[in-house]
Amino acid sequence: MYLPILFVISLLFSYSHGSVLDFCVADFSLPDGPAGYSCKKPAKVTVNDFVYSGLGIAGNTSSLIKAAVTSAFVDQFPGLNGLGLSMARLDLAVDGVVPIHTHRGASEIIFVVEGTICAGFISSSANTVYFKTLHKGDVMIFPQGLLHFQFNIGNIPALAIVSLNSPNPGVDFTDVALFANNLPSAVVEKVTFLDVAQVKKLKAVFGGTG
Repeated sequence: MYLPILFVISLLFSYSHGSVLDFCVADFSLPDGPAGYSCKKPAKVTVNDFVYSGLGIAGNTSSLIKAAVTSAFVDQFPGLNGLGLSMARLDLAVDGVVPIHTHRGASEIIFVVEGTICAGFISSSANTVYFKTLHKGDVMIFPQGLLHFQFNIGNIPALAIVSLNSPNPGVDFTDVALFANNLPSAVVEKVTFLDVAQVKKLKAVFGGTG
């Protein structure tokens, strides 16, 4: 009979703890931990901790993927610490692509500001692909942890803003994980069913060795 009471008390404690602080601006002088950064002392907090101007600047798309991601995560925007959200800007030149990737710690929603973007995700249960051509004003959700992608299929540069429900969502690019490492090419061949020549070519592109 005590378990329900203890459960309710724990909930009340968590709610009361959350209401003690109005915010918890990240203190970058201390290490990051599983629960995020420690709080900066209130006397050292300024309005600039709650403002970030980086998303107003176009990213450099003169790269291999012809795209740029400008993050407004907690490491760039300390006021997000503990608030459960973040944002990013996607600039995609013509034929630009944000390769298949995941966010372990967050779901993502994309809003197309300009251009035409094909976006989609792959379910983990049945490997079903959900993808659609998005136009200016469209939004799409990518559930937490699922592989997803975006690429520009229009004839003008595309711009999108994404929001994620974590101040530090993390990002894992599949291609980078496979080919930017020092795993021997023969091993990569075995686990990907690609031939060695293809593996070495991709390792050269992504900066891997082995």
